[in-house]
Amino acid sequence: MKRTFLLFVILSIFLSLITGCWNRRELNELAIVSGMGFDRSENGYLVSLQIINPRETAAKGEGYDSPVTTYQATGETVIKAVRKITKELPRRAYFSHLRIVIIGNKLAEEGFIDVLDFLSRNHELRTDFYMAISKGESAKDVLATLTSIEKIPANKLYQALEVSEKAWAATGTIQLDELISDLISEGKHPVLTGVSFQGDPQKGKTTQNVLTTDEPVTLQYLGLSVLKNDKLIGWLNEDESKGYNYSQGTVQSTVINVPCSKGGDLGIEVTEANTKTEGKVENGKPKIELEIKVEGSIGDVECKVDLSNTQEIYKIEQKAQQSIKNKIEQAIHKVQKQYKADIFGFGEAIRRSAPKTWKQIKDNWDSEFEDLTVDIAVEVRIRQVGTIGDSILKDFEE
Repeated sequence: MKRTFLLFVILSIFLSLITGCWNRRELNELAIVSGMGFDRSENGYLVSLQIINPRETAAKGEGYDSPVTTYQATGETVIKAVRKITKELPRRAYFSHLRIVIIGNKLAEEGFIDVLDFLSRNHELRTDFYMAISKGESAKDVLATLTSIEKIPANKLYQALEVSEKAWAATGTIQLDELISDLISEGKHPVLTGVSFQGDPQKGKTTQNVLTTDEPVTLQYLGLSVLKNDKLIGWLNEDESKGYNYSQGTVQSTVINVPCSKGGDLGIEVTEANTKTEGKVENGKPKIELEIKVEGSIGDVECKVDLSNTQEIYKIEQKAQQSIKNKIEQAIHKVQKQYKADIFGFGEAIRRSAPKTWKQIKDNWDSEFEDLTVDIAVEVRIRQVGTIGDSILKDFEE
């Protein structure tokens, strides 16, 4: 009995020593980082941290100060620049709530593998933040631009990228682990969405930018960047970016503009899109077959058309199919001939379907990719025409 009681006492003392938040950090001791930017500097790297001002982001914020503050420092290495920022910060930087990482245009052109190494090694960083490249701008200016609706600019960039990917299909949400996976892949080069601002960047840094109904300076996403390894080599325009996303099967919803036979236009809202990619080898040559199936509904009619006529619906579907096919062909042709970097993952498709052939050609895949035959088959089916039949334009003009 005494032995049992003694064991109980020892266990109680031991448990009391190991419980509790021994490594806790109080909120008032932390500087919460919502966004990070990396630019090239004369001495190495310029790192920017967007820090949340908790007083201004609270439910009863006073509204007199900026909701965020941007701090910068330079260093020969990424981590040195990050640590140098602590000379100005009154609190310890906390990275677990990071939402967006912006790579400056110049740094992206020279290569940013060191940045990726830092991000992947930091134990405080989660991998659910998005990455983007500032198109023609510095990352520090993008992060310093204040935004309306979402007080914290990094949150605005994060959510706008998600919405744009789901509703417009000319952008893409790329996280750190996805980017690294594409970088180390033998048969695929990565892409990242581009971000820029409209207006004077100096005005975007002041609270006046969010005190009017029409923001003088706005942040917006502008298509996809083409990367070869870790270096930026070019850009896809909006249509080409959509074509790329169709080829990847990542289109969730977008709009297809179709010209009507009697003038005017008609808009199809894509509700579902699926892509099948198959690699083949014919006569010793690699080949890709893309099969895209799209479903949609009529969302906008600005012409005279009889939507009750099945032949008219068939013609609309044919035009929509050609529109999608053209976008994919434009993207593939530009990347094959101008950039010579397989961002589509066609090499991966060949590796899966014909591993023996892939071993023979993988070392020269960029050259093989330049002349790769890609057969594209698109099928569009219109499932709904909306809550009305013919356009009210028809009755109005009659």
